[in-house]
Amino acid sequence: MANEKSITLEINGRRRETTITANQTLLEVLRGLEYFDVKSGCEKGDCGACAVLVDGIAVDSCLTFAATLDDRSITTVSGLGKGEQLHPLQKAFTEMGSIQCGYCTPGLIIAAKSILDENPDPTDDDLRLGLSGNLCRCTGYTRVFDAIQSAAKVMRDGGEQG
Repeated sequence: MANEKSITLEINGRRRETTITANQTLLEVLRGLEYFDVKSGCEKGDCGACAVLVDGIAVDSCLTFAATLDDRSITTVSGLGKGEQLHPLQKAFTEMGSIQCGYCTPGLIIAAKSILDENPDPTDDDLRLGLSGNLCRCTGYTRVFDAIQSAAKVMRDGGEQG
């Protein structure tokens, strides 16, 4: 088809070549490539469930056209850890009960990673602002904030991998 284009993405450290249409979102492409850790929520940029890192910056993949990302680096929540070793954020979310239904969790962790990369010692107000694009109907956010602060301490103390 005339509106198809071949692009190369580095997804979780692995180069992937794929053919897309001009109007395909990154969310559609990632799920088509079987990255199901990227959740399809509202598909309007309101919930943050589809957040991924593009060159280290959190974006809603439902609002991002894949055609603009040729030769860019994409990290999903499963790309944060090293093999079986969880990233401190993944570990803290698990250990501190910050995961209930789990649907919003990948997006929350991705947003938290972006926040901590920019500010390794955030206040709760920093987290409120940084997570304002992520909706969770289960947790009430207190445990989410606690997990992020716990992971931030581990990361500041040199416990981050990846």
